[in-house]
Amino acid sequence: MRTRGPAPPWWPMLLLLLLGPARAGAQEDEDGDYEELALAFPSEEDGPADAAPHVPTATFHRCAKDAWRLPGTYVVVLKEGTHRGQTERTARRLQARAARRGYLTTVLRLFHHLVPGFLVKMSGDLLDLALRLPHVEYIEEDSSVFAQSVPWNLERILPVRYQAEEYSAPSGGGLVEVYLLDTSVQSGHREIQGRVTVTDFESVPEEDGTRFHRQASKCDSHGTHLAGVVSGRDAGVAKGASLRSLRVLNCQGKGTVSSTLIGLEFIRKSQLAQPVGPLVVLLPLAGGYSRTLNAACHHLARVGVVLVAAAGNFRDDACLYSPASAPEVITVGATNAQDQPVTLGTLGTNFGRCVDLFAPGEDIIGASSDCSTCFVSRSGTSQAAAHVAGIAAMMLTAEPELTLAELRHRLIHFSAKDVINEAWFPEDQRVLTPNLVATLPPSTHGAGEQGGGRLLCRTLWSAHSGPTRAATALAHCAPGEELLSCSSFSRSGKRRGEHIEALRGRRVCLAHNAFGGEGVYAVARCCLLPRANCSVHTAPAGAGLEPRVHCHQQDQVLTGCSTHWEAEDFGAHRWSVPRSGEPSQCVGRRAASVHASCCRAPGLECRVRERAVPQPMKQVTVACEDGWTLTGCSTLPGASLVLGAYAVDNTCVVRSSDVKAVGRTSEEAVAAIAICCRSQASEQVSLERQ
Repeated sequence: MRTRGPAPPWWPMLLLLLLGPARAGAQEDEDGDYEELALAFPSEEDGPADAAPHVPTATFHRCAKDAWRLPGTYVVVLKEGTHRGQTERTARRLQARAARRGYLTTVLRLFHHLVPGFLVKMSGDLLDLALRLPHVEYIEEDSSVFAQSVPWNLERILPVRYQAEEYSAPSGGGLVEVYLLDTSVQSGHREIQGRVTVTDFESVPEEDGTRFHRQASKCDSHGTHLAGVVSGRDAGVAKGASLRSLRVLNCQGKGTVSSTLIGLEFIRKSQLAQPVGPLVVLLPLAGGYSRTLNAACHHLARVGVVLVAAAGNFRDDACLYSPASAPEVITVGATNAQDQPVTLGTLGTNFGRCVDLFAPGEDIIGASSDCSTCFVSRSGTSQAAAHVAGIAAMMLTAEPELTLAELRHRLIHFSAKDVINEAWFPEDQRVLTPNLVATLPPSTHGAGEQGGGRLLCRTLWSAHSGPTRAATALAHCAPGEELLSCSSFSRSGKRRGEHIEALRGRRVCLAHNAFGGEGVYAVARCCLLPRANCSVHTAPAGAGLEPRVHCHQQDQVLTGCSTHWEAEDFGAHRWSVPRSGEPSQCVGRRAASVHASCCRAPGLECRVRERAVPQPMKQVTVACEDGWTLTGCSTLPGASLVLGAYAVDNTCVVRSSDVKAVGRTSEEAVAAIAICCRSQASEQVSLERQ
């Protein structure tokens, strides 16, 4: 039998030369679909790697909800800083190695504006190979995202003092461009005619079912309604705002993580090509948790884009969904006309620590795609997010220089507070879910009042640490915010305290679980404090029976106290607290490290307020006076087991276990201790902006 000898060494080069022009053309079109079939030719890139397989350090991620998974399509994310040429070489290397194994792969898209990487269609059998490629950070299986929808709302978002007047909608938002990632939009509807630009961007999956009819009114319904809620002539929030529509959801309201990612890349590229004023991106969709989608949101927010997302309609923890779980996104839950969480059949609005605030989301009247003058009522967190996107557009029109951090703080500051019935939420989520319903800041209604003028702070909860003895929870503030204090909370009460430390160049709040504990939360108090210089001073464990630590540097003031126990037996000891008569130092007990958070900023002054009760009490609170802002919240536990301390708006809350013991002494009192600050510099900045 004759056998074929090895091919001449020059024939692969000849074949490549013949294919060269077509291949070069595909690479030059960086914005079209990147699709290339690799031939299994040996190369200097592949040979050594195959001989000595690369040990994989990359990780694989997929949607936790099996029904939403899209196996066979994957986003390969490369390490940050990887340039476009390396991305292309990595994609080609994957294709070449796959071809050697007898597999065809199709690279559908290159990403480089937000996260470096590529979208590839391939067999799941190749995942191990792909994870071993150089430069790969992680790979995520594609998954589905969904529209979140199933005129009291305009009245609700007005400040209370204007609700008695006849409603005359403000016409703000004209200087701001809002990008809507949704279904297609019927731009000829009278509500939004002349206000919506339908871009040529479209990235959607096929509809499910062969008998599905793509009726125009059905395909446009969700996007048209939301466009009307944002900027409609009659039923819109920001009547002067202009919208740009990107189609990422099909006629059934279904899309994918990859299509949403491609849409965000399109926005970033448009921003680079033609810089404009403030941008708001409305994401009225939700899918399972996606590291890739959250990373894209992070990078877009870093360049000044405001992203507003629906919390989701699954009556579940919003942290389990994306883009709702992205920290940089303003995540919005839905309430009804009575300020109660929206129920949608057996489901309803999502909740939890990843939600920033709530907004009207039930029976919202808006433009209907059935005809150019029709209106329809819809419900869901998509509608709630559209309200906040409209409010954000109006705020940015009034003050275009607002940063994302400033915008978020003003949304929180001007929200209606403590109006939601928390009993609707699961018990373990009530303390984590903000009791806030969005309203328009007075300045956007033409009252001449500015959103600044006082120190603004918010409370940020960490993820749960888990129950292991050495488990820790970490919370950190967003760029532009200052971490002024750190506290902790445990439902079992077994915790070893908390402290602030520097980690990878930023200050973070760390909380520590204790032996036998069920886990702990870190609670950071994040504030807007321009030109601040903050530091932490520590008295180590063993520094006397009653260690004290104060602010050493000149002009620094105390903004928070915390304590960290190394030992487990801390129940009989007191936690560190400031004293009303000693406002510049924290006082603790032996066997614990005591930490003082100290800051210097123009015009910053602080003082301590304390409330103690001698009898057992499940909750003790103390609030700052008008004009002062809560920056630190701590506690002095006695015999009853203290679960922790945390800030709710301007009130320090100390929670204890349900103890029915009596006859306690004043030394065993439970106390809530608040550090209240104000900044004259914030008032000056507000006056300068006027």
